[in-house]
Amino acid sequence: MKKAYLVLANGKVFEGEAFGAVGNTVGELVFTTSVVGYLETMTDPNHYGQIVVQTFPMLGNYGVIEEDLLGKPYINGYIVREYCEIPSNFRSQYEIEKYMVDNSIIGICGVDTRELTKIIREEGSMNAVICTSLPADKALLESYEIKDAVKSVASADSAVYAAEDEKYKVTLVNFGSVGNLIKEFNARGCTVKTVAYTASAEEICEGADAVILSDGPGNPEEVAACVEEIKKIDLPVFACGLGHCLLAMANGGKIAKLKYGHHGSNQPVKYLNSVRSYITAQNHGYIVEADTVNGAKLSFKNINDATCAGLEYDNAVSVAFNAATCAGPQNTGFVFDSFITKMGGKN
Repeated sequence: MKKAYLVLANGKVFEGEAFGAVGNTVGELVFTTSVVGYLETMTDPNHYGQIVVQTFPMLGNYGVIEEDLLGKPYINGYIVREYCEIPSNFRSQYEIEKYMVDNSIIGICGVDTRELTKIIREEGSMNAVICTSLPADKALLESYEIKDAVKSVASADSAVYAAEDEKYKVTLVNFGSVGNLIKEFNARGCTVKTVAYTASAEEICEGADAVILSDGPGNPEEVAACVEEIKKIDLPVFACGLGHCLLAMANGGKIAKLKYGHHGSNQPVKYLNSVRSYITAQNHGYIVEADTVNGAKLSFKNINDATCAGLEYDNAVSVAFNAATCAGPQNTGFVFDSFITKMGGKN
């Protein structure tokens, strides 16, 4: 195997072996704590522009199952301690390295991902380079910035996904949604029409009973122009991830960048309307400062750092996590039922 290097913006260098496509890549370095779901991680639009460290020590043991992919890959690089060259799974079609080579995903293996994760936890997310020879200077590391994240991943096409037993029509504003939201609303009798994130409030609300603000990647401030349109929406709103941040901004809320983000399918949250806590899937680097949002009360709180994981408005349900996740916990589906109730229906 060819030698490869991981160079961090803080000057730390890790030596390992090239894994997947061989070459050089730069990105924002983050870690994900998911134990399974590496196919979903690589194809999650929320990882646009990032190099992802997998904290679980071995990846690829169940191979590649193409129907589990969310779409095309968006990560800039992938870091693992060890990968499985011979997967064991009756559904497996081929091994993970072939997928990475075929899709030009540059990776590095054989590095101490535990030490690497501790560095990110202590110093925060930072830029990094995976390369086959040490760079002469830090220019690329210092200049890299994730830009146009939503513009790069969100489809501008409009489509209609009909429910078998239609009760409602809802419009999904697409900031980078991967389809699981549509399935959840279809299952609850909602025909879903998708529109581009650049759509006007008039286009969004036309013929709809409610509006969904989808998840998506990057800094919410990059698509702040959408906030003005969200302010004009006078229908019930369901928001998650990036949509959760934008809805809060439309109601006067402030957004803050997390030190190293919430990435993984094992993020614990407490539901403040009961005594229960839940394990959720999250993948974002920004949070809402709940006490700055007008007309909303905190509904979910992240147990690890006490940050806002959900808000409840008179006419909206908003969560920071992905309640419709694939390859992750699915016991927070009641938030969709809660929203149907706000729409005036029963589920």
